[in-house]
Amino acid sequence: MSGIRSTGNLHLGNYFGAVKNFVKMQHENKCFFFVADYHALTTHPKPENLHDNIRQVLSEYLAAGLDPEIATLYIQSDVPEIIELYLLLNMNAYVGELERTTTFKEKVRKQPENVNAGLLTYPVLMCSDIIIHQADKVPVGKDQEQNLEMARKFAKRFNHMFEVEYFTLPEPYNFGEELIKVPGLDGTGKMGKSEGNGIYLSDEPAVIRKKVMRAVTDAGPQKPNSRMSEPISNLFYLMELVSKPDAVKHFRDSYNDCTIRYGDLKKQLAEDIIHFTTPIRERIHDIYHDSDYLRKVVKMGADKARDSASKTVREVREILGYKPF
Repeated sequence: MSGIRSTGNLHLGNYFGAVKNFVKMQHENKCFFFVADYHALTTHPKPENLHDNIRQVLSEYLAAGLDPEIATLYIQSDVPEIIELYLLLNMNAYVGELERTTTFKEKVRKQPENVNAGLLTYPVLMCSDIIIHQADKVPVGKDQEQNLEMARKFAKRFNHMFEVEYFTLPEPYNFGEELIKVPGLDGTGKMGKSEGNGIYLSDEPAVIRKKVMRAVTDAGPQKPNSRMSEPISNLFYLMELVSKPDAVKHFRDSYNDCTIRYGDLKKQLAEDIIHFTTPIRERIHDIYHDSDYLRKVVKMGADKARDSASKTVREVREILGYKPF
């Protein structure tokens, strides 16, 4: 099974939407989790920031509960076999089909000044990430479903072209339940890095208070038991994730009888988020500054990941006709 792949810091949406399930999943399946630092290059990060970003993301996943002794947790760029398989798969991926992917068209619309080949072939690299470990299940969000379908297409195409049943065709994994979609603070949609509406697990209390107090609200209920607007419903959804039931009930009751003060609600929500994230933030800090531990984790992960990946690349090369003399 393949697991999480990330280039950005964890926010509450990541944590409640997936990471809690990943922590459980690692005890029930053979899992591969990785930091997708090659994918990050499509946005041209500054060299002085890249290493720190990788270190931060790795620290956050460890602090959130991923266990490198149980699962395989590695950095993408530590496994060069991924890039070799990416190259080989690119030879049978066609420009037309890549240009039609929803994620590529969205990137072209949002960043027309940076439409690079890495963005175009993103689904191929994602396919390599997955099938290099012969993953049978891949947890993906709605925004990545088409890329997973592309991975299935490329794996199936390889099998058909070379008349083998070599690659497993990966299936989406939903943890056997409906996934949580955590809303953002801007009143619509979901919490996400690109939307700029998230609260990160590493955010300091002052930052959290500022973000929450600026969250979108409305004019308030006009009559008892009014239907909540989306921004207010989103705030209550967040409260249900981090607040005590009696606090949620208090504010629901005050909403229904038209006495609610949104400022008080947001102050309560901010403090509850701080209470929830503080232990994780402190673990992130400790891990981030423990270089010996991080080196151990990275080496162990790279060794396990390369053991799996090198077997796949060696066998793919033989299927293609690259055989030792």
